[in-house]
Order: sequence, then C-alpha cells, then structure tokens
Amino acid sequence: MKFVAEYRDAKPVQGVIEQIYRVTTRPWVLMEICGGQTHAIVRHGIDQLLPEEIELVHGPGCPVCVTPLELIDQALAIAARPDVIFTSYGDMLRVPGSARDLFAVRAAGGDVRVVYSPLDAVKIAQQNPDKQIVFFAIGFETTAPANVMSVLQAQALGLKNYSILVSHVRVPPAMHAILGSPENRVQGFLAAGHVCAVMGYWDYPPIAQQYRVPIAVTGFEPLDIVQGILTAVRALEAGRVGVENAYPRAVTFEGNKPAQAMIRKVFMECDRKWRGVGTIPSSGWCLRPEFEEYNAETRFEVGEIHADESPLCIAGRILQGLKKPFDCLAFGTLCSPEHPLGATMVSSEGACAAYHKYGRVGVNECGGMGVWA
Repeated sequence: MKFVAEYRDAKPVQGVIEQIYRVTTRPWVLMEICGGQTHAIVRHGIDQLLPEEIELVHGPGCPVCVTPLELIDQALAIAARPDVIFTSYGDMLRVPGSARDLFAVRAAGGDVRVVYSPLDAVKIAQQNPDKQIVFFAIGFETTAPANVMSVLQAQALGLKNYSILVSHVRVPPAMHAILGSPENRVQGFLAAGHVCAVMGYWDYPPIAQQYRVPIAVTGFEPLDIVQGILTAVRALEAGRVGVENAYPRAVTFEGNKPAQAMIRKVFMECDRKWRGVGTIPSSGWCLRPEFEEYNAETRFEVGEIHADESPLCIAGRILQGLKKPFDCLAFGTLCSPEHPLGATMVSSEGACAAYHKYGRVGVNECGGMGVWA
C-alpha cells in the first residue's frame, strides 16, 4: 500500500477502502467512464488496493482515443494544405492516421499549431485573414461549450476564414451501447464528474433503470474515486439501481443550463463513429445547418475519406471494458508511445498509455506476460 503512504489524503482513502472491504461480499465489475479517472486509478494503484472481488474496467471516456481514424485522416489532409493554419490541442498531434500524424505534417511544412483554447484559434483567424484557420474540435460534453463559443465569436466578428472539424461525442449513448451489448460485463458505472458538471446527470436515471445498474457520479482525485467505488458497491450489494452523486461539490442534477443552451444553439445530435467501436446512434454532436459555413469537413470536401483500423489494435475492446491493455499482443512491442498503433497508446487519457507509463503488466491472451522494451 505504498500509494496510501504517499498520497496527501492517505488516511481518508485508507478509511474508504476499509469500508469497501467491509461491504463487499461478492464479485462486481465497475467501469469508470473517464480516461482521466483511468490514469488516476492506474497511477495510484487504486484497483490493486481494492478487494479482489472488485474489478475495474476502463470505458470509452478518452476523447482523443475515440476520434475515428477517417477523421484523423481528414485532419491530415486539411492540415497539409498550403492555405491552412491547422490548430489543435496538443494531444492530437501524435495520434496516428492511416500513414502519418500531425507532427509529420508539420515536419513536412504544414502550419500545424497547438492552442490551449479554440478562442486562440479565432484570434489566429483575425491575425491571418489570408489563411484558412481550422480548429480540431474533439471532445465530450466538457469541451463543447468552448468550441461552440468559438463559432459564435467567429460569427460575431464576421470571420469567413474560420471553421472547425467536429468530432464531438456524448456519454449517455455510449453507456447504452456498452450496457446493451450481449458481451457486456459492466454491473455499475463511475460517471465522469466534469461531464456532469456541464450536463448534469438527469440523462442517467433512465439508463440506470433500463439496465438495472447503479451509477455513481464522482471526480478525479483518488479520494473521489474510492468514494465513488464505495457508493456503487453499496448500491450493488443492496440491490439498488439509480444514480447517486458522490461529487456534490462540483455537480448538480441540472448541470450548467446556460452552457447547455449554448450547445443546443450551435450543435445538434447526430450519429457518430467511435474509433475501434463503430457507429453509435445519436452519440455525437454536429453543426446545425445554420452554422454549416463553419464546417471544415464540407468546406474542404474531405468527407469521402475512409480508413481501416490496424487489425493488430484491440483498442475498441479495451474501450468497451472487454479487454485490458496487456491483453493486446502488440502492447509494448509493436505498439508503444513512440510507435503507436492506436490513440489509446498516445493520449494523455488513454488506457494503454496509462498501463505503459506506470509499468502495469499482466497475462495476455496467449498466456504470456504483456511486456515492453
């Protein structure tokens, strides 16, 4: 229990873990949705401190990881154009497309820039009227308000050289897809607190009732995570279904209503393909017709680009909680942070990146140990 000795809230965490031991009487499988929670769990060894009956599996809550391969290829095609300044969060630059990544486009002369906010991209558009500025708008519900604000700001400024390449995904449809799968193993969820801070959790009770599972809304500190686990396990042991908020300091049932209204003004629900998983109905957001002029996919006519995933990458199985990273035969050998086959190995929220960074190994599908150089 080295983690307990080093973490600043070690005693409270230890106390919650002891409660989990006391209430656990049978095996349970819980899924954390958020990639940030995955990294905290693996970094601090939270899953290894729990009773052996409790298994944590990792969900599709890494926005970089679930951005489909053809959308990466569309981004690469746009970024390579001499009339474009392509802007993105730093995580996306190393995500592999079919043949290269955004770093390779930049090395070949493409103007690819890392920004910390889409509003930075709007400023670049103001400063470069002779260039087309494109922002790679990825993310779950948390990044949507800033992305729609950039479109509204560009509209207010009368900018004709700004557009966004949209790859927004939504959590509730992904939960439906996981729980409705005949392969599903998940018996309870840890819902991502930052998503719920924006959207509230009023979408979640119908999911809990339909699939008869408990959902615990929780945060990202180890103490938050173990409290969420305790909340979910107590519900499972008592046979309760429904949603409980274990993160009340940041999350309300209604969420941020002004942010939700702004999202609805610019975006509408659409079917979205998730990398390695496939198309999930109504799981994405796309621009409404009245904002179509800001759609980079149509502006640059890249919508017909299609791509095939590497047959060696099992990221889709990992994102559905069906496999662990070390179950992949390529993990740490053919697939590494320096030479990734999929986004889960390079994203700062990817499960494979977490297992690789923190030295987590295990028995793989062939009965050997998942290792790396």
